[in-house]
Amino acid sequence: MCGIAGFIDSTHTGDATWIRQTALAMANSLNHRGPDDGDTWSDVDAGVGLGFRRLAIIDLSATGRQPMVSSCQRFVIVYNGEVYNTREIREELQDTRFRGHSDTEVVLEACARWGLEAAVKKLNGMFAFALWDRQQRSLSLVRDRLGIKPLYWGAFKNLFLFGSEIKAIREHPGWTQKIDENALAAFMRYRYIPAPQSIYKGIYKLEPGQIVTLQAGQEPRNYVYWDISSTIEQSRSRPFQLDDKAAIDKLDDLLKDAVGRRMVADVPLGAFLSGGLDSASIVALMQEQASQSVKTFTIGFDNSDYDESKHAQAIARHLGTEHTELYIGAEQTREVIPLLPAIYDEPFADSSQIPTFLVSKMTSEHVTVALSGDGGDELFAGYNRYQSAETLRQWSERIHGPLRKTLISVLRTLSPGSWDSLIWLGREKNTDAYYGHKLHHLARILNGNSDNIYQELISEWNDSESPVLRVERSGSELWPAARTSLLNNPLEKLQCWDTLNYLPDDILTKVDRASMAVSLEARTPLLDHRVVEFAWSLPMNLKIRAQERKWLLRQVLYRYVPRALLERPKRGFKIPIGEWLKGPLRDWAEHLLDEKRLQDQAYLDSAMVHCKWKEHLSGQRNWKGPLWNVLMFQAWLDQQHH
Repeated sequence: MCGIAGFIDSTHTGDATWIRQTALAMANSLNHRGPDDGDTWSDVDAGVGLGFRRLAIIDLSATGRQPMVSSCQRFVIVYNGEVYNTREIREELQDTRFRGHSDTEVVLEACARWGLEAAVKKLNGMFAFALWDRQQRSLSLVRDRLGIKPLYWGAFKNLFLFGSEIKAIREHPGWTQKIDENALAAFMRYRYIPAPQSIYKGIYKLEPGQIVTLQAGQEPRNYVYWDISSTIEQSRSRPFQLDDKAAIDKLDDLLKDAVGRRMVADVPLGAFLSGGLDSASIVALMQEQASQSVKTFTIGFDNSDYDESKHAQAIARHLGTEHTELYIGAEQTREVIPLLPAIYDEPFADSSQIPTFLVSKMTSEHVTVALSGDGGDELFAGYNRYQSAETLRQWSERIHGPLRKTLISVLRTLSPGSWDSLIWLGREKNTDAYYGHKLHHLARILNGNSDNIYQELISEWNDSESPVLRVERSGSELWPAARTSLLNNPLEKLQCWDTLNYLPDDILTKVDRASMAVSLEARTPLLDHRVVEFAWSLPMNLKIRAQERKWLLRQVLYRYVPRALLERPKRGFKIPIGEWLKGPLRDWAEHLLDEKRLQDQAYLDSAMVHCKWKEHLSGQRNWKGPLWNVLMFQAWLDQQHH
């Protein structure tokens, strides 16, 4: 895995030293992504500088070094990622004289032979790369189908910039940063910034499955080589119609191949094992194909309410893996918080980023590559919130007019604290339940449009109460109807929305930054595009059956792991942020939420933020989500000024 960066700067053509030094500074800001090696390449006449940092995984020799020039001398590439079908592509390119056996060289020579767009469609993997065409004097940026690897870019008057992370772009002296309040509003709502926006005006995330090409004197051209909408349309034209056993066999074979391809590395390899269905499936299929015990890694928490390590331990024992556990306390967990702004590079507030970083850090001390189970919930309808959204949608459609208004009025009659007192009357109170808060949230959802229920359900701050000042448009633009117009099943629409937004911009961002911060490559077999395309060809009764979610994936796993080791309620990778904000994190939070500080910054409505802070401290409401979003923005803002 690697870090890439570069630019086209027409104001510095001919200045070889400046171009090289600038490309080097941009690349060196990504040392954590590539601690093993680094270099630059320049086309001085065009003002082009390319920078690269390497984490050597395949072909550790000098023949795998980048930037790399094609054998025909026309193309130059800086490439981040892994392509898992390079052997087949290499065979198609058999008359090419290869210098080494890196996948970078195969990708580069494929582009030289077949053209960029045709070559990219052949690739099976995770990747983000930049290709400079010396003949056409054009620069193309490419991102993999599902958005596993990141790439940011920006086109200005005389300047085009790109980098694996924004910190590389910040190193170019010609770029001036300005916060995008619309992106900030979307962040406050969803806890991540949805593509193509970034926190800065003029800097964009390249969207999954897309190529953007810049040529002198022209506007950037965008080409979509793969997207989920087209995949759904193609899947609908050839739905899977075989019996249950055939479906189980097909998924088993597909996953076994996807996992096997991701076990190829010239460095030590292992897997994350949380104890959940997805990671257990990956580890089971790894162990099935391995010649020795697979190395697996889990972190456990001192707080038993958040600890699933004993489940992971039982699965590891059954499969016979070489299992490593790290038990951490609240203090060790909280020590990660000051590191988050630098790791994530723009505001990011999925609090499971903390345990994800900790398990990555532990894993990196033993291996260089780790397989993960990300993607199973989106592909096989695994999220609990899908059922919640469907139940609420059905309620909303059945309760009309005056009856709905009456119900909303009743829910709002009592304060959240009064509801809690009433519900817990005569019983021992569960301080984490916040039923009154949930009833008021329900009233807000029922008061909206039934089509927007899921959006309301996953929003921390909704449109009507955004704390961001000077917002022109809302984050609801995340949900363009055209992208899901082929879907009649409401649950499939939610899966599609999550695959478009939540998966790349939250889940995969979280894993990429946490793992790369400690120079660990994370691979995601469930997001092999062949698995994704197969999952979308399945009828819903192969995903959910008799209230059992991810039914088909479960049947595959039951071939390797006893059902008894897996039957328990789904739990996320959580930490007690809400309680910490009232206790050990209170001083840190109050410093960041200082009223004068907020007013001077002029990004957020200080009165609105403080109202939620006081309600949270009093125990009246559970505002951990909205407040964590604000705090992560404030902490990020602090880091930018140091």
